Formats: sequence, structure tokens, C-alpha cells
Amino acid sequence: MNSSFRSVGILGTGSCLPEKVVTNHDLAKIVDTSHEWIVSRTGIHTRRITDDNTATSDLATNAAKIALERANIKAEDLDLIIVTTVTPDMNFPSTACIVQSNIGAKKAAAFDLEAACSGFLYGISVADQFIKTGAYDNVLVIGAETLSKITNWNDRNTCVLFGDGAGAVVLGPIEEGRGILSTYLGADGEGGKFLTMPAGGSRMPASIQSVEQNLHYIKMDGSEVFKFAVRIMGNAAKKALELCNLRVDDIDYLVPHQANTRIISSAAKRLNLPMEKVYVNLDIYGNMSAASIPVALDEAVSKGEIKKGDNVVLVGFGGGLTWGSCVIKW
Repeated sequence: MNSSFRSVGILGTGSCLPEKVVTNHDLAKIVDTSHEWIVSRTGIHTRRITDDNTATSDLATNAAKIALERANIKAEDLDLIIVTTVTPDMNFPSTACIVQSNIGAKKAAAFDLEAACSGFLYGISVADQFIKTGAYDNVLVIGAETLSKITNWNDRNTCVLFGDGAGAVVLGPIEEGRGILSTYLGADGEGGKFLTMPAGGSRMPASIQSVEQNLHYIKMDGSEVFKFAVRIMGNAAKKALELCNLRVDDIDYLVPHQANTRIISSAAKRLNLPMEKVYVNLDIYGNMSAASIPVALDEAVSKGEIKKGDNVVLVGFGGGLTWGSCVIKW
């Protein structure tokens, strides 16, 4: 690394989750499924769902305020806000601009970034570049989703998977030797067809037909995404470790994208990492896409499970197909 680059670290974390809890038993009342079927295939027991009046920006704003308070950074001192989401309030303005207005971050630039479930890691990587080069000092990165708004509750293959939530981090320059040691991003557009929401964009604008055909909901080829995820999670984590000259043995804590317990356990096995070093909250929140890693990170930090000096690896995959990883010396 160029010696003139600054070290970048996470100064504060925060999260926000809807109050409403939807259990597997609740879903069994509306689709042909059961608690046992869902748990055996995904590991999910419950998920949080927003009400009709709550948008992605509302969750993002609340998570941001908590992260700023813990970082002891005022909103007016932010230089940039990045919101990573596939469920923005609307196509434009960006959800980041809405959050900027909500928290009063008047001098901050703001934009949304979309890399599906990998979005938060893409956002972290972008923020890292801005700060370490000295372009900006304080950057807020938020992963926020209201996936319930684009979930077909009559499709048992997808409706059992997803939940709503938001997680946020404030990043800034810190003392040398700590903070973000490496980031690694990747994509394979050939696999984009396996996880998509077909309608609502320029390829297929909203119409009566697109609504009637349920094309504004998540469509997923579960088996293809599973095979991709099992392979890429371990590989991406190893690549980030290589970039900062660390080994798997150096990992103190792994915070993976919370998509499926079988995928998480498979990644841990590939890394030869005991599950005691892996943070999992999928069972209570489901898959929150871009929000899953920051919410898990915030919980692990708040519980004291991640401590100063720990080598923490964040890793995820998502639609696109995309993947990302990050190594942090806490």
C-alpha cells in the first residue's frame, strides 16, 4: 500500500429493524409450507417486516442516526452518504439524498449503489478509497432494504427467505495499523438471470400486463444461486486475506451475508473455520440483502463479540451476480 494513504476504520455502527415479526407458522397459513420445511432448507425461523407506511429511507435514517451517535460524528460533518439497496424509496431522487435531508447532512454528497446483497461491501470499498486518498474524511455507508415490498407472498420458494432492515457504519481516518486492510469485489454478469426483478425498468416498464404477471417481484433460480454462493463465499474471503498477507488462521471473526445456513456453514467448512467464529442471525431476521452484513456487524460489535485488535472478515454474494469481501483490523 502507498505509504501516503491513510488508514480507514469503522468509527461507529448502527441498525434498525421493523417491530413486526413474521414467523414460519404465519407463512404456513398463506402458502403451502411448514416451519420444518423452511428451517431444514434455510435455517430461518422468523423475519422482520415493515408496515405499509415505512419505506427504506425510514429504516436507513434511524440506523444512520445511531451509527453517527456511536461514532461521535455530527451529521453536518459528513462528506459523503452511500446507501446500498435494491429497494429504494423511488427511482429518483436517491434514497441517500432522502437520508441526507432527514439527518441534516447538508455538506455531504449522496448517492445510491446497487449490487444486491453484495451492496454493503461495494459501498465499504468505495468509501475506503475516498477516505484513504484524503478526498473525504467522514463517510456514512448504509445497507437498507424493504424486501417485503417486492416479495410475492404467494411464491413459497421466495417469500420464506426475505426480511426488512437497515444497518449503517461511519468510516473515517484512524491510526496506522488498524482499520480496513483489504477489499475485494467481483461480478459475473452471465449469472444475472438467476436472481432478478424483471419489470419496472427501461427494459420492461410498468404496465397492466407486467403487474398482472407478477413481474415486479423477486424471481430466483434457487439451485443455481446456491451453487454459486457455496463456491464464491470461501474463495472471496481467501482472496481478501491474500491481499493483506493474512491467512485463514488469522481470522478472529467472520461476518457473512445471511442468506442460508447451509451456505454459511459450507463457507466456514471451506475455510476450515469453526462456527464459533462465525456470526449468524439469519434464524431471526432472514435474508435482508444489502442490510444483512451491517446489521450482523452491528449486533456482533454491540454484544462485545468483536473486540479491538480482532481480524474481522466480511463476505457476501448477491444478484448480478456479484460478490465482495473485506478484512478489518478492529
